[in-house]
Amino acid sequence: MELLLLTRDEVQSLLDVDALLEGLEDGFLALSDGRVRSPPRSEVGVPGAGHLLLKPAWLPGHPMAVKLVSTFIGNSSRGLPTIQALITLVDPSTGTPQAVMDGSYITAMRTAACAAISARCLARRDARVLAIIGAGVQGRAHLRVLPRVRAFAEIRIASRRFSDAQALAAADPRAHACESFQQAVHGADVVCLCTSSGTPVISIDWLSPGAHVTSVGYAPPGGELPIEIARQGRLVVESRLAFEPPPAGCGELTGLDPAMGTELGDLLSGKAAARASDTELTAFKSMGHAMEDLVAADLVYRKALQGGAGRRARL
Repeated sequence: MELLLLTRDEVQSLLDVDALLEGLEDGFLALSDGRVRSPPRSEVGVPGAGHLLLKPAWLPGHPMAVKLVSTFIGNSSRGLPTIQALITLVDPSTGTPQAVMDGSYITAMRTAACAAISARCLARRDARVLAIIGAGVQGRAHLRVLPRVRAFAEIRIASRRFSDAQALAAADPRAHACESFQQAVHGADVVCLCTSSGTPVISIDWLSPGAHVTSVGYAPPGGELPIEIARQGRLVVESRLAFEPPPAGCGELTGLDPAMGTELGDLLSGKAAARASDTELTAFKSMGHAMEDLVAADLVYRKALQGGAGRRARL
């Protein structure tokens, strides 16, 4: 068995963001059409430390993919990433593993890309103020990807540590750090929640009419998104599996009626209408579907083959 091995630096150089956005839109159409084969994700937890998720998927025309992703909150004090991941691609005709690559960068970028696609579909056309809550890996990825779907004139960054918000804001001339989450959210057109919080980090009362909120955090049994936003706003999800209890779904949506959620693929296909008015509150809650990892890893793999990137290892 010969595998193509791709490091984080190689994955980062090979993953084209615009191609990722396009590929994910096709993936969401396939997901809502029932063409993606992906069992609910499974989890192994270490009490008081973190958890490991297993996420397999296959879509005709692509390899099979399996991602192992861990979230260990205490890693920040050890100088290690909170989220770490590996992705394996498998030939769907033979079951032979083809490649193993770093999945941490892919996880960050495909997550931000999904939030950006939701904003492309649901944020007001005149949206000009973006607020990013959280200045970690996801905050950085959102800062890179969200401006591709709307012409933001102002980007506000807020974090538990103001110095972290300042450091991230320095990466974009449109961005500045805010002292509090409420200051960042007040008057913002798009609000992106990018934290690992197990409790809500904003209040629905802070939001302006017509705001679009995205939430990508996963911290069961709770989460960063206030339940009032899910109940009162127009709620969009990747898949209605998001309403299942964790680890299959999202902690914030557990117990809610799946019928209240619209799948992103149905928005993209036109089966579901976009926002009803400029004052409607819209929200996207991400569960991080395995299809997204498959699409991103396949893009990286194909480009690696074209350019001869990576190294071969015989097992």
